[in-house]
Amino acid sequence: MTLRRIAIIDGHPDPDPARFVHALADRYAEGATKASHEVRRIMVSALEFSLLGSRHDWEGEYIDFDIKRSQVSIRWADHLVFLYPLWLGDMPALLKGFLEQVMRPGFAFEPQTGKGPQKALKGRSALVVVTMGMPALVYRAYYGAHSVKSLERNILKFSGISPVQHMIIGDVEARPGMRDEWLSRLSFLGETGQ
Repeated sequence: MTLRRIAIIDGHPDPDPARFVHALADRYAEGATKASHEVRRIMVSALEFSLLGSRHDWEGEYIDFDIKRSQVSIRWADHLVFLYPLWLGDMPALLKGFLEQVMRPGFAFEPQTGKGPQKALKGRSALVVVTMGMPALVYRAYYGAHSVKSLERNILKFSGISPVQHMIIGDVEARPGMRDEWLSRLSFLGETGQ
């Protein structure tokens, strides 16, 4: 097994440790550390950053300290793990605001005239873990897993991150007996660096 440098991005906006997404992130980190992978963690709810409100903000040189520190961890990693709950059919607004700040020109991509953007985060893979109240099958079949596909296509692959794997965990509230299985699965994925 190849040892990896892993950045875990816990995108739950509520810092309450009782949130299941935090437990999943913890278990992944424990498995990865046990297997001697190097791990850095980014807990989006603990960061201080402003939201982008204009093109000037997006292209500007000013970057909040916590965003710069997050960029250092993402650039350092060769594997990224994103975890978030599905809220109103998408990622929570705080995670979206974080990604808008982090994945700016000059970091995630380099604009090029006529050729399209140059992908600046090539050589990294990702795992996206999403929890939700609805059954995972309904989210995939009826809704087309649109939030996950959007994150993969419009943010991760746009910046060169590939391959991207997904784990969709449905019925989180209705099937609390499954939590131990999901936690074990995350531990295994951490151990194997997936």
